[in-house]
Amino acid sequence: MAPRKTLEDKIIDAALRLAADQGWSRFSLSDVAQQAKVPLADLHGTFSGKRAILAAFSRRIDVRVLRSVDPEDQEGERPKDRLFDVLMLRFDELGAYKEGVRAISRDLARDPFGLLAGARPALRSMHWMLEAASIDSGGMYGAVRARALAVVWLAAFRVWLDDEPGLGKTMSELDKRLQQSVALWGDTTVSETQPRHSSAAE
Repeated sequence: MAPRKTLEDKIIDAALRLAADQGWSRFSLSDVAQQAKVPLADLHGTFSGKRAILAAFSRRIDVRVLRSVDPEDQEGERPKDRLFDVLMLRFDELGAYKEGVRAISRDLARDPFGLLAGARPALRSMHWMLEAASIDSGGMYGAVRARALAVVWLAAFRVWLDDEPGLGKTMSELDKRLQQSVALWGDTTVSETQPRHSSAAE
């Protein structure tokens, strides 16, 4: 039996369905409430607007990726390879919402304010992806890593939007971009202990 959806999940899923059907900019919050079959007042109490829904969707993808990562699978792997695996997990999680994500990406490309508003959640996600790959995301160096990883992610994401189901082009682009910044990720395997701390949740 499938787990019961939370109010937040119902609203996020409704917004992604509407984005796929109509485009991100063409529906209202009342449309989301109607699609989710929840009172508009409940939506108001959960999200401040569409950007907040989008940020919550990104956090939900983060959590699903973190739950999917198996530290034992990372044993003996180099940082670049761990990041590759983690980011491919992220693409796998996004795959179920690809039409909605594609529509959102297309509309936000024409909305510079929307892009700016989405920059902070995107960077926070990259901090968590670094941590998922057992790479320190704390401090100034962690901030540099997160920004570099955001550039890598965006390049691969653009390819993913139009890639075939096998994601061969996406994997090639992701591997190439990670290799270009390989010095930032380090060369320590998970089995080689090193002090780590996280600022991703701060």
